[in-house]
Amino acid sequence: MVTAIGFEGSANKLGIGIIRDGKVLSNVRHTYITPPGQGFQPRDTAKHHRDHILSVLRKALDNADVTPDEIDCVCYTKGPGMGAPLVAVAIVARTVAQLWNKPIVAVNHCIAHIEMGRLVTGADNPTVLYVSGGNTQVIAYLMNRYRIFGETIDIAVGNCLDRFARVLKLSNDPSPGYNIEQMAKRGKKFIELPYTVKGMDVSFSGILSYIEDIAQKKLDGGECTPEDLCFSLQETLFAMLVEITERAMAHCGSNEVLIVGGVGCNERLQQMMREMVEERGATLCATDERYCIDNGAMIAQAGWEMFSSGQVTPFNETWCTQRYRTDEVLVTWRDG
Repeated sequence: MVTAIGFEGSANKLGIGIIRDGKVLSNVRHTYITPPGQGFQPRDTAKHHRDHILSVLRKALDNADVTPDEIDCVCYTKGPGMGAPLVAVAIVARTVAQLWNKPIVAVNHCIAHIEMGRLVTGADNPTVLYVSGGNTQVIAYLMNRYRIFGETIDIAVGNCLDRFARVLKLSNDPSPGYNIEQMAKRGKKFIELPYTVKGMDVSFSGILSYIEDIAQKKLDGGECTPEDLCFSLQETLFAMLVEITERAMAHCGSNEVLIVGGVGCNERLQQMMREMVEERGATLCATDERYCIDNGAMIAQAGWEMFSSGQVTPFNETWCTQRYRTDEVLVTWRDG
């Protein structure tokens, strides 16, 4: 049996999880929440992680009922993500690995989402839609790489939703995207917005600028409600994502779609994607907020796969990077 502990802190979620041969033993998370209308800054987020990481680590070990002696490898997020939070968590992971005398594994955050999704849903070789606050990609596996078929050319879909939540002064608890989702459920009027699909890529910055510009005018004029705007934004963004995912499925001959990343637990996105895949006779694989939202268990699972296939990171290479593309990683744990 191989037991891996994973440290995640690439954005405002601090998480530590423990995996043993595909079984989640613990998955503890603590989220940095800012006041309504505000985002989270790297320095403040890093301070949050430093303040809470030891208590999260203790809780993760207690929940899993394991001791450091039972841990086989320490895994941490190398990137992509925000620099200061990544480093704050990586320093603790490096320290723990030395104190416990354990090998360390540097994990790609995007790959971790995919591997956790495959573990939880049982997906075999799906077309992956990875949607979060910092990333938007359509991915498929081929010849020991996760290949990117399409992606955002500017901001991520989660970032677009979060920034519009700030315009409406929505609460960041539990997350701005979640609160937009709840408001969208009460929307009744569809406001037409720009629809920007460019081949297999998407663009969200123009849509955000447009809805920011018209929001106050339409709200002041009584033409729509905040709920209508949230509904319209979700419908437009998600339709774009479903379109490029379907095109990737057709290209790959895929019969599975796996949605991962924080935006992936949005029920409306899952519903729209399910309707598309069922029309194609395919299957949708999706999870809930325990595993869609950034967490330590996903880092442990990806690290477990890497470690079990013989990958260990030399200690002098245990650095972090804000930019670490999904297709940079050599996937040694899957058949070519």
